Amino acid sequence: MTLDSELERELGLSSLELAELVVRVQDAFGVTLPTETLTVAETPRDLLRAVRGTTRHGPGRRPGRAATGEPSMGRSVAVEPPETESTLTGVLRWYGETVPDRIHIRVLGEGGVQEELSYGALRHEAVNAAAGLLDRGLERGDKVAIMLPTDRSYFVTFMGVLLAGGVPVPVYPPDRASRRAEHLARYDRIFNNARVTSMVTGADAVRSARFLRSRVATLREVVAPGDLTASGGALPEVAGGDVALLQYTSGSTGHPKGVVLTHGELLADIRAMGQAEAASMSDILVSWLPLYHDMGLIGAWLSSLYFGVPLLVMPPQLFLSRPSRWLWAICEHQGTISASPNFGYELCLQKVTDEEIRGLDLSSWRLAFNGAEPVRADTIEGFAARFGPYGLRREAITPVYGLAEAAVGLTFPPLGRGPLLDRIEREPFLRSGRAVPAEADRSTLRFVACGRPLPGYRLHVVGDTGEELGERREGHIEFQGPSATCGYYRNPAATRSLFHGEWLDTGDLGYLVGGEVYVTGRVKDIIIRAGRNLHPEEVEEAVGKVAGVRRGCVAVFAAPDPQTGTERLVVLAETTQTDEAARAALRTRIVRAVVDLLDAAPDDVVLAAPHTVPKTSSGKIRRTGARDIYRRGAIGRWPEPVVGTRFRLLVRDPMVSRLRRARRASGAIMFAAYGWLLLIMMAGPLLALLVLAPVQRWRRRSLRAGIRLLARLTGTPITTEGLDGLPAGPWVAVANHASWLDGAALTAVLPETCGFVAAEMYARRPLSGFVLRRLGAEFVERTDREQGVRDTARLSRSTARGQQLVMFPEGRLDAVPGLRPFHMGAFVVAAHAGVPVVPIAIHGTRSILRPGRCFPRHGHVHIVVDAPIHPIGSGWKAAVHLQHAARTAILRCFERPGIDRSPGRA
Repeated sequence: MTLDSELERELGLSSLELAELVVRVQDAFGVTLPTETLTVAETPRDLLRAVRGTTRHGPGRRPGRAATGEPSMGRSVAVEPPETESTLTGVLRWYGETVPDRIHIRVLGEGGVQEELSYGALRHEAVNAAAGLLDRGLERGDKVAIMLPTDRSYFVTFMGVLLAGGVPVPVYPPDRASRRAEHLARYDRIFNNARVTSMVTGADAVRSARFLRSRVATLREVVAPGDLTASGGALPEVAGGDVALLQYTSGSTGHPKGVVLTHGELLADIRAMGQAEAASMSDILVSWLPLYHDMGLIGAWLSSLYFGVPLLVMPPQLFLSRPSRWLWAICEHQGTISASPNFGYELCLQKVTDEEIRGLDLSSWRLAFNGAEPVRADTIEGFAARFGPYGLRREAITPVYGLAEAAVGLTFPPLGRGPLLDRIEREPFLRSGRAVPAEADRSTLRFVACGRPLPGYRLHVVGDTGEELGERREGHIEFQGPSATCGYYRNPAATRSLFHGEWLDTGDLGYLVGGEVYVTGRVKDIIIRAGRNLHPEEVEEAVGKVAGVRRGCVAVFAAPDPQTGTERLVVLAETTQTDEAARAALRTRIVRAVVDLLDAAPDDVVLAAPHTVPKTSSGKIRRTGARDIYRRGAIGRWPEPVVGTRFRLLVRDPMVSRLRRARRASGAIMFAAYGWLLLIMMAGPLLALLVLAPVQRWRRRSLRAGIRLLARLTGTPITTEGLDGLPAGPWVAVANHASWLDGAALTAVLPETCGFVAAEMYARRPLSGFVLRRLGAEFVERTDREQGVRDTARLSRSTARGQQLVMFPEGRLDAVPGLRPFHMGAFVVAAHAGVPVVPIAIHGTRSILRPGRCFPRHGHVHIVVDAPIHPIGSGWKAAVHLQHAARTAILRCFERPGIDRSPGRA
């Protein structure tokens, strides 16, 4: 180990260990490391540089909390918002002249507020930026792409474009400099559709972004914000009917759909939302939402601009690396309004510890908006319960509904009412779309009320033929309102499909109860199977909870069967699992989760590597994109193992040795051929059983019987020791990992109730992916560090609820024999869930089938189940204790008489 050893590849630190390491480094050295440390640190030297380049604040202070004594946002003297202004530029001019010294924006960075921007300063700097754009030839109506982080330059540039008469086109900046070129290449379709003439990006990205000029004919120049300084000159007049924003909707990198919004439409929606939420200058808005997305741009910044509400904004990375920072920002600055998509609240449940929020006070938070993606009932209830003791009032939680085609907001619930959940019977809803109220049981569905239309807006639900439906009937949600877009920029086909007479089709499904809308899913994503309408979000949520699956990285869609023409239910799930057996177990767990939910198994379960499932810039799953890559067979594949080996029988050895080796080799070839022949003969019936068996338990039993029969026919005994010592209830079993056969051997002997945790990469292999899905295997992320931390928290909760897991803490297979270091994930799961760890030593599988080869040899498998190890706490120390104890136990198993002492050879 050196300072330049790679943390992941050489030192084996997964996302969980790296997150823990960053926290420990901060606490030990008394520093707050930059937000991007978790994602950019590749070596210990990178961490050292980060520590040396950071000012010490003293040990013991938690980085999630704002600096002691940091000034509060305060509450300003109230003035009425400029109701007569018809443009955003007019609003800025009004505040810049009326209250120029009032702080409008504070940008939160590492350790506290980094920048302050008053109304007067924002106007002055934006005017200079506008003059700079005009000096460079910007003409009225020109489109300007803005790819900047959440800092002063973004706000100044955006308003500068508007003051110059241009139209901003916000796009999100790359998260890593090393991926900048790849990131930029994704925008050529958007830029060509928008006919972007200029692009403003960070100084460090200007050079790499200039290559876009060869792909976008209209793009004249790429500049940094610092290049837009000029003074003097007249600025053009801006009218309320002028286009103020091209907001590209979800999935626009593939099929650009730029929502055209004028100044008047934006202000109409902002005023309606402000009326519904009773916004005033006494409010303080706290936001971590990205400024390229409508909820962060319009709902947070432009709304706060209009109502004169102080805005505390932090980069999304600051929140993602430590979600408690968001909560502390609300506490320290007495925030009253803050919003997040559902996943942000879920992330707080997964990653925020009690230690981090000791002393937290959320009593000032009066509106906790939850929108921009499906609102989950479990998340709402969990967040209310977890943070209620810290002053959060349940009635503050406010689920809302909106879309870019309406600017941002469309429906809000009554103030102070709190979340309203509707429990309905599953079968009538899936069969006919009738939302029949039901009592609590496992066969029900729960949807969250997202409120009534904003003042001045209308909403109704219609059937497939356009007839308006009554209450509790699922249909297409359509709306009218003063901020309804006139269509998609330079996309007449999409614009025609958007309008149904005077109504705009949201593309969403839902039903009404008492005037409130309950959103149930996207129209294009609904899967019709056996006369039932299946909602992919519900299936994705269930599969995302399966251990081994990257949470939020699951796409469920229907794909036509090329032979029968019928729709097949496909589950595409990301995982970092690479071991075939573990992936098979993960598929089993996924299938089990789907069957438990729908009483029907998916037709195909594809396990894919991280970043395979396409997403929008706001993090939503692009199911249409997932279906496309599935149908094209373009889902990436992990490197396949070597299919055979070359035999070098006639090199360097004397004749006798050659003959002896030839004899042994021929015997091995015959055994390998016999084994493969048996496997091929059994594969068809087993696959048929996996396809046809409606219950996951039956499929597992079939596979177990098949493995045992194959072992008997090949003369490969599988013996066990200590199997009767498995504890009742939930547990986490950890085993050494020396061969692809490990998962199969454990499947043959362990109870059918346990599920395997596997790496996501196995999803990409069609055969093993199918088997794993049908057997309900679970996956965890091993390349995306932040996702890996979230997956571990999710596994902890599922284990605490009674799940039995089998994990291979060594991670991937290695050609080098020996017991490799254990990753911490399994042990953190056990410690957090308060369940025992069961060490398992697998002997003999490596000698039968070595990693990277497909040439089986005759052997004997022996499995030793050691005594359970109970955690002595729930924190990191308890997890480390479990790790050491389990590894020692497994090594001790290899030292027993009559057993090969090398775990790598076992």
